Amino acid sequence: MTTRSTLTAAIVAGITAILPFTGTPAPASAAVPAVAQRWATLMHRSLTPSPEYLALRRTLAAQRATLATRAGQVTAGRVAHEVAQTELTSAVAADATARTRSALAVEALTSARNNLTVVSQQRPRSGAAVAVAKKAVTDAAATVTTRRAEARTAAATLRTTQATALTATTDLDNMITVWQTAATAVRTNQQKLIALDDSAELAAQAAAISRDVVTGVRPTFTVADATTVYGITVHRSIAFAFQRMLDAAKADGVPLSGGGFRTRERQIELRKINGCPDIWTAPASSCRVPTAIPGKSLHEIGMAIDVTSGGRSLTAGSAGFTWLAAHADEYGFVNLPSEPWHWSITGG
Repeated sequence: MTTRSTLTAAIVAGITAILPFTGTPAPASAAVPAVAQRWATLMHRSLTPSPEYLALRRTLAAQRATLATRAGQVTAGRVAHEVAQTELTSAVAADATARTRSALAVEALTSARNNLTVVSQQRPRSGAAVAVAKKAVTDAAATVTTRRAEARTAAATLRTTQATALTATTDLDNMITVWQTAATAVRTNQQKLIALDDSAELAAQAAAISRDVVTGVRPTFTVADATTVYGITVHRSIAFAFQRMLDAAKADGVPLSGGGFRTRERQIELRKINGCPDIWTAPASSCRVPTAIPGKSLHEIGMAIDVTSGGRSLTAGSAGFTWLAAHADEYGFVNLPSEPWHWSITGG
C-alpha cells in the first residue's frame, strides 16, 4: 500500500503553486498566524523525506534485492548439496559392493586353483576332470579381472562423488555466509532508516498544536488565506498535507474528493436547510443533519473537509473511510466520529 514515504519528489514539486516551500514552508499569507505556519512546516517535514532518507531507502531496496538473490542461491545450493550427498551415499554403497564382489572373485579363483591341483594329483589321473578344473580356473580368473575393473570404476566414481560432495558443501557454506552478510546489511540499514524516519513524531507535534491553529486562524481569516486543491478550497496552511493525502489515497485505488471552505452565509443557509431550531444558539446535534453554529464551523476557515468518493459522502463502511481511518493521521487529519465524511486537523 502506498504511504507518504513512497510518493516521489515530483509530487512535491507539483504543489508548489499551492503552497510554495523552500527549505521550510514560506508564509501562506501575511495574515496567517505563526502557529498555522508552524503546523504547515511540521507536516511538510513529516511528509517530505530527507535526501539522506531517500538515498538510504534506495540502498536498502538494492540490498533487499541482493538478499533475495542470495536466498535463491542458498536454496539452489541446498538442493545441489542434497543431490551430491545422495549420490555419495550411492557411490559408497556401490564401492563397498564392488570391493566385496572382487574379494569373492579372488577367493573363487583361489578355490578353483586349489581344485585344479587336487584333480591333477589324483590317480588315476582324469583328463576330463583336469580339463573342467582348468576351465574353472580360467573362468574364475576372468571373473576376477572383471570384478577388479568394476571395483576400480566404483572407486573412481566414489572419489569423484566425494569431491563433488565436498565442493557442494563448501559452496553451500559460502552461500550461507554471503546470505548472512546480506541479511545483516539489510537489518542494519532497516534500523538506520527507522531512526531517520521522524515523520510520526513531527505529525504528532503538528497534532498537538492543531487547536491552537484553529484559535489563531479564526479571528484573522480571509478568503485570501484559502487555496484550491483538486477543486477543493482549503486553508493554505493545510493544502500541502491535504494534497499529499489525496494523492496517496488515489495511488491506493481510493479516489477522494469533497467540499472544504464555505462562507458564513452558506453556513447560515445550511442551518436553515437542515432545520436547526435556532440558527445562532441551537447545538449542531439538534439539526436534522448536524450543522455547526455560524462562526464555529471549521469549514468557514478552510480547516475541514466533507470528503466524498465517487460523488457520495463517505459512510463508516466505505472504502474511502476505511483508507482515511488507517492513514489520515499521517497527513494531520482527524475524523469527527459522528460524521464519517467530516475530516479536519482537530477532529472538530
